[in-house]
Amino acid sequence: MDSPSGAAVFAEGFGVKGPRGWAFRSVDVDAAPGSLIGVEGPSGSGRTCLLLALTGRMRPAAGRAEVGGLALPRKMAAVRRISALAHVPGVSDLDPALTVDEHLRERALLQSRYDGSLRDLLRPRAERTGALRQRIDAALEAAGLDRGGLAKEGRTSVRDLERLEALRLSIALALIGRPRLLAVDDSDLKLSDADRATAWDLLRSVADAGTTVLAVCGRAQECTSVIRTDTETARDTEAAPDTDAKTAQGAEASHNAGTKTAQDAGTDGAPSAETDGEGTTDALAEAGRA
Repeated sequence: MDSPSGAAVFAEGFGVKGPRGWAFRSVDVDAAPGSLIGVEGPSGSGRTCLLLALTGRMRPAAGRAEVGGLALPRKMAAVRRISALAHVPGVSDLDPALTVDEHLRERALLQSRYDGSLRDLLRPRAERTGALRQRIDAALEAAGLDRGGLAKEGRTSVRDLERLEALRLSIALALIGRPRLLAVDDSDLKLSDADRATAWDLLRSVADAGTTVLAVCGRAQECTSVIRTDTETARDTEAAPDTDAKTAQGAEASHNAGTKTAQDAGTDGAPSAETDGEGTTDALAEAGRA
């Protein structure tokens, strides 16, 4: 798999607002392609909203931003096409009943079905199957996930994965689409110190290979750039990502399927930037209301 050209990420005075207040505001960042960008802050401080806004899945209400030279919000659909989400609760969740191989096959087939050219679709079946295997293997290697080391190899169910293994799988699934921007939520959530260090090594390796990485975390480690969401007005709202579940999940599903449905409506209905728990919850709810 060819290394993608990472997307530069720029934002100035960027913000998202819900009916009861700001999810986040006044965010500035200027990161070159292939950067590792940490989004640091407590739960409920607008981190997930910022991740969704910078990947074209939530409409900003203030400031300006560009991802890969594409202006937000005008080019939101184009930004979605060059970005991918990993490990976002309620949006890109892994199905605990499916196996590792089932997840990988499903994602690869979706990518080939909706992202491939007509010429690709007309290739012999054996050739297409081989190309899919190569794409899957390259994504697994980049994510550092060794199926042979799992309890039942590729037949291992997601429910039986360790937290770090699940993170690796989620990243591998996102990388199958060869994104220029990889956005990872809760990248260090409930990981041991050793696993947290390993997770950051993984994210840095993806960035070093050329893909720009945007990682939401409790504490950033050796990032190219760090965005700190405001803590003064933040309220602890653990339910914020869950509020997002039925909204943004449908949006991401339709994006993966190549359809313009709930995601476009959800993204086009959302907000902008300082942080407040109620604003975050409202912004996530508003994003998926369609």
